[in-house]
Amino acid sequence: MWDPQVPVLAEHLQVVRYDTRGHGRSPVGDGPGTGGATVDDLVDDVVALLDRLNLGRVHVAGLSIGGMTALRLAAREPERVDRLAVLCSSAYPGNREGWLERAATVRSAGTGSLAETVVGRWLTPAYAAAHPELVDRLRAMVAGTSDEGYAACCAAIADLDLRPDLPRITAPTLVVSGADDPALPPEHQEAIAGPIPGAELLTLSPAAHLANLEQDRRVSDALLAHFTGGPR
Repeated sequence: MWDPQVPVLAEHLQVVRYDTRGHGRSPVGDGPGTGGATVDDLVDDVVALLDRLNLGRVHVAGLSIGGMTALRLAAREPERVDRLAVLCSSAYPGNREGWLERAATVRSAGTGSLAETVVGRWLTPAYAAAHPELVDRLRAMVAGTSDEGYAACCAAIADLDLRPDLPRITAPTLVVSGADDPALPPEHQEAIAGPIPGAELLTLSPAAHLANLEQDRRVSDALLAHFTGGPR
């Protein structure tokens, strides 16, 4: 997910990236409610990881559900977040029934059944056509995700409303938007940046949901400048 950014950031900062529960090598874990996790469960995972690594106050970047986790972390655990970057995310995705329906589909038909549709929203058509190997890799990543892990995160998004948290975030915040994102269009990022005191909004075009891949250099430079306090 962050392959283009890690080498750039690692020249100046210690970089830690992790798999959200139920994705990659992280186990699904347990969650209450609609057969899934909550955003606070995901925040608990981050706090436990930071504690395990003896990391106190850190810069945090998150994209999509990672951005939702980062927002809640910054509001709930302000002493742990120095600077915050939220990419292609939302404080209130809405469409609860749609997310629960997606969770049910994955539980019955598997993540592979959604891979083509999901990845189709991650890149602009022109970029996808020019990078078929990336499209194949992303589809394989989605299809290889645990069915229950994916469904659990859908449940977390279904119940998410972080709007009351936003004015309480004190970390300097950069919000990145993909102008062509059909999954979480720019109005979602505008609604994040507005209530956070001093937040900066950067909209990139062309870019869909994975703006950090499609506009990799611009995102890398923006994150580095934000986290080191340098000029953009």
